[in-house]
This record gives sequence, C-alpha cells and structure tokens, in this order.
Amino acid sequence: MARKSRKSVKKGSKANKPSRPVRWALVWGVRLFGVVLLMAIAGTFLWSVLNPPTTLYMMQEKSRLGSIEHEWVPMDGIAPIMARAAVAAEDANFCRHWGLDVAAIRRAIDDGGNRGASTISQQVVKNVYLWPGRSWIRKVLEAGMTPLIEAIWSKRRILEVYLNVAEFDEGVFGVEAAARHYFGVGADALSDVQAARLAAILPSPKSRSARDPSTFVRKRAAQILDGAATIRADGRAQCFES
Repeated sequence: MARKSRKSVKKGSKANKPSRPVRWALVWGVRLFGVVLLMAIAGTFLWSVLNPPTTLYMMQEKSRLGSIEHEWVPMDGIAPIMARAAVAAEDANFCRHWGLDVAAIRRAIDDGGNRGASTISQQVVKNVYLWPGRSWIRKVLEAGMTPLIEAIWSKRRILEVYLNVAEFDEGVFGVEAAARHYFGVGADALSDVQAARLAAILPSPKSRSARDPSTFVRKRAAQILDGAATIRADGRAQCFES
C-alpha cells in the first residue's frame, strides 16, 4: 500500500508540472518581456539627450498629405509664456505628479469618462513611442512607460519634447511651425495672447483655429492666461522654468 501511495504521489507531481509547450511559452514570454523592457529603457535614455526626428503619427500624416511642417526648437527658444500656457491648458499639476494624475483620473471616472485625464507626460509617451488611438494595449503600454519617462527625463525635457511634437493644425507639428503658420513669428517671439490661443486649440487643432479664433477659443485662451499666471504665482511652474 505504501508503494502504491508513493507512486500515486509521483504521478500527481508530474501531472502538476506544466507541459513542454506551456513551459516553452512561459520561457519565451519572459524573454520577450525582458527584451521589450530593455528596448523601452534604451529608448527612454536615447530621447532624453537626442531630439526625436519624427513620430509615427507625423510619418502617417506626411504619407497622407505629402508633406508636413515641423522644426525642432530648444526650450530656450520658446517664449516662457507658451510653456506656462500649455501646462495651464493641458496639465496644471504637471510639476506635482509623477506622470499619472490620480486625482484627474478619479474625476474622469466620476464624470463617466467624458473628460480627459492624460497628463503631458502620457501624451509625450503616446506621441513619441506609441501610436494614435484608444486601444487598451496602447493604454497599458502608455501607463507602464510614463513613470519610466518621469524617472529618467527632467520635467523641462518632457515639456520641451511635448511642445515640439504636438499637432497644432493639419500637418503642422511643434510650436515653432505653429507660431510661423498662424502668426508669422518664431516660437520665441510669441505674445501672451498668441501663446494662449495656441494652447487653446489643443487637443482639437483640426477643428479650432488660433489665427481666426471662435468665441470658444477666445474664452478658453483668456482662461488659460489666468491659469498660466496662477501656476507661476503658486509655484506650479518651477519644475520647468528653473
């Protein structure tokens, strides 16, 4: 009887082991995850010191339109009011979170998902590393990469990249191209009102105009100017202005 019980235990232990195909899938799954993680880290370090020459969405739009307007400009070449206006419009607590604004996410959930909760950091991850759209896969990757960006990049660098890859009109990417497209000036020469209007057309630049602003855009720009002054006064602009 004892022998039989030992045999039954041995058989049971073998039965509990995953089959060879399952083990193979697990091993290669772990290896694939490791490769993806290393690529993400390498890519994050790469664009922390080098400027991304383009994005997947830019390439798609260039293929569709034939050409796009885009010129990289460093943060020192952007009017300070433009940086404050963008933060006031898109992510007022940019300096106070680590990439994911939990309070904004909760408000979005309470509102039934009718308001956006993406931070500027999340938008940079989406624009630079991922693809447009609302799929769950993209959202998971975005949520995973955003803290990595925050850990390696400075807040000033995150905002610099954001302002250089954001879409401001059909085929117009980056604040330098947008400033010349709408107002005929460089990004460093933007006035307070011009900067606020550029920020006001986000995140729907194809349906709004900074050159011929609607009543909504004018009101939104005025609110953004107030918000920009507020975040400067209460210290929420220090992380990218210092």
